[in-house]
Amino acid sequence: MLLIIVRTDHTTDKLVSVIESKGMKVFARVDHQKNAQSADLSLRPTQVVMFGNPKAGTPLMNCEQTVAIDLPQKILISEDADKKVWLSYNNPDYLKTRHNIKGCDTEIANISKALNAISTAATAK
Repeated sequence: MLLIIVRTDHTTDKLVSVIESKGMKVFARVDHQKNAQSADLSLRPTQVVMFGNPKAGTPLMNCEQTVAIDLPQKILISEDADKKVWLSYNNPDYLKTRHNIKGCDTEIANISKALNAISTAATAK
């Protein structure tokens, strides 16, 4: 997880911009806080961006098709009780273990590099 000191919506906007600039597609942007408010519930700022690129995801699914349940990739942008903004995502090594993926270390490494680059760029000041 990366800690950033800005507003959640600003960080999410920047993340979406970075993802799109890298040639990836944003499939959804889920604002859980807004959805909670529509049900007269409260929630600190919490957004999830779902995104991907078939050139990265398809080879991984060809390694082990069950990983499709965890694709497209997701990044969570959330604000804690101290108003600190956090960016979180599943480590691809976790997906490798969860789905017992074998022989696809290059694909896992490529996705790890991409997630690191995206999150670093989105949190740069």
